[in-house]
Amino acid sequence: MRIHIATDHAGLDFSTHLKQHLAEAGHEVVDHGPTEYDPIDDYPAFCINAAKAVVADQQAGVQALGVVFGGSGNGEQIAANKVHGIRAALVWNTSTAELARQHNDANVISIGARQHTIEEATGFIDTFIAEPFSFEERHARRIAQLAEFEATGTIAGKHVDA
Repeated sequence: MRIHIATDHAGLDFSTHLKQHLAEAGHEVVDHGPTEYDPIDDYPAFCINAAKAVVADQQAGVQALGVVFGGSGNGEQIAANKVHGIRAALVWNTSTAELARQHNDANVISIGARQHTIEEATGFIDTFIAEPFSFEERHARRIAQLAEFEATGTIAGKHVDA
């Protein structure tokens, strides 16, 4: 599987570990930056580029997921979710990593690099990558509603305030 990663200065050390770990597990890793430490860098472009690459790969039939991370993971998740077609989930334990895939078919996860040990974060990522979407009707229906709202600004048959 192709895994797109992005971070900011807070996750740069973790990025080096993650690239090696994922490559050893047989994944193709694409690093969207940064490549060097800058204490005042800005994560949005890195995370948006990773998210755009996930969408492009998936549309081309390539199995791909994304992992974005920073100090808390919050801003990185927000940035990734600005990309049409991305469902990025903030993950803070194994259960949220599993549910992100099972229930939400998340294609990107975000992790707070300053919130977890390298071992914990690596475990969350491994769980996320290994977990398939459940394809349960209720989860597929909800994802379709989100996609419909993203495309049209409304959800048929549901009240969405203007």
